[in-house]
Amino acid sequence: MGSELIINVTFNEIRMAFLENSVPVEFFIERKNDKNIVGNIFKGRVSRIVPGMDAAFVDIGLEKSAFLYVGDIMLDKSMYEEYEDADLIFPIEINERIEGVLEEGQELIVQVSREPIGQKGTKVTSKITLPGRLLVLMPSTQHIGVSRRIDQEEERKRLADMLKEICPKGFGLIARTASEGKSTEELSADLNFLMRIWENIHEKAKCTRPPSILHQDLGLILRVIRDLHSHNLKKIVIDDELLFKKIEEFLKEYLPEEKCEAIYFNEKDPIFEAYGIEIDVAKLAQKKIWLKSGGYIVIDYTEALTVIDVNTGRYLGKKGLEDTILRTNLEAVKEIAYQIRLRNIGGIIVVDFIDMERKESRDMVFQTLMEALKRDRIKTFVYPISEIGLVQITRKRTRHNIVNMLTEACPNCDGSGYVKSRYTVCYEVLREIRSFCRNEDVNSLNVYLSPEAASFIYEEEKASIEYIENTLKTKVNLIANPDFSIDRFQVVKA
Repeated sequence: MGSELIINVTFNEIRMAFLENSVPVEFFIERKNDKNIVGNIFKGRVSRIVPGMDAAFVDIGLEKSAFLYVGDIMLDKSMYEEYEDADLIFPIEINERIEGVLEEGQELIVQVSREPIGQKGTKVTSKITLPGRLLVLMPSTQHIGVSRRIDQEEERKRLADMLKEICPKGFGLIARTASEGKSTEELSADLNFLMRIWENIHEKAKCTRPPSILHQDLGLILRVIRDLHSHNLKKIVIDDELLFKKIEEFLKEYLPEEKCEAIYFNEKDPIFEAYGIEIDVAKLAQKKIWLKSGGYIVIDYTEALTVIDVNTGRYLGKKGLEDTILRTNLEAVKEIAYQIRLRNIGGIIVVDFIDMERKESRDMVFQTLMEALKRDRIKTFVYPISEIGLVQITRKRTRHNIVNMLTEACPNCDGSGYVKSRYTVCYEVLREIRSFCRNEDVNSLNVYLSPEAASFIYEEEKASIEYIENTLKTKVNLIANPDFSIDRFQVVKA
């Protein structure tokens, strides 16, 4: 069954859901104020060298300078001077220090590899990649590669041989999944298209002062379609007529040979509800995901990494404890791989599986996880299970995960995920009342607090209130305010 891309347009927000076998596996959101600049190419100027980080900050015309790590630098000196050898590409060794590579004020061509995420700013690289329909052109890397999704070894070798034959000197090429079965003529046509783009970029760079944009990649919608068409994308359903026409034209011009159909959705029911997607969107913010067996996983986000914890929950199993643990972990593996892709979780991911005593069990869970992650089109690395049951995963991060886009920090708990308990608030209130009475000459005071806290104090600590009133000769009035959160209260003179 072919894959589908469902697109919902709501004024200044566009939501996209990529479905495999009618199940959402990826979400994308674009809003009016979003700046989707990943893939854009700029001529920038080094604004600051940071030796302690082996990195530089590059002014590319954004509000904040972009971050460039020394390992992501590839200098093309033909951009600055005329040389007899036009292929002067200088790769930077990983162990080379930034001071010997760049200097402040230096100009260079860079490409955005990651948009600003949280406190982390824009990240750029000078290892340029230009994705086409069948190929990816790498102007600064002499490398031949074939998509890992092409399984047949004979086909991989055939494509590699063709790429070596057509690849221009000083350039690199990668065969995308869509290149499977294509002829040399078809690959050459895509290469010529990409070479024209690069030549325009290079010429523009010679006569443009930094900071300036040299090449703008497709917008998010068309970029998603371009990147997903090799994943058996057969149908695109859109509920906005103008966007439908734009996508229809794009398919005719860019993917004429692909059997991908654009359909205008003009029904009364909202498109995400009609396809049963809205309920999946609502679940994205949940931290706990239940498994069919009764076990569950919990997903927690921090700034540095994402932690996924596996628990047996209500699952008791039918055999021994080791069998129960193994079955829970194996079921969790599939859900973890699915959630990572669905939520677009990137960076460092640590999975805490339930401890398994047998090495065979740990190996089985690890191999199952490796297989489950193969469906993910984002580059992912998995490290073997440690002795204490932890697995480390790294996944390339280029944009916000969906949960960050759908949620914001709770104003009551300041994003911690916790609020003070009724007991804690109760005794804070009592301490504040006693302190207020001792420091102020009052006969009566009002305490404004949440209904939950007020009710709890009346039920559990009425005697304490009476003691304060009798010993400090002050009338205490507890006043419930429904607008107050559980941990908010105010003590004032009556």
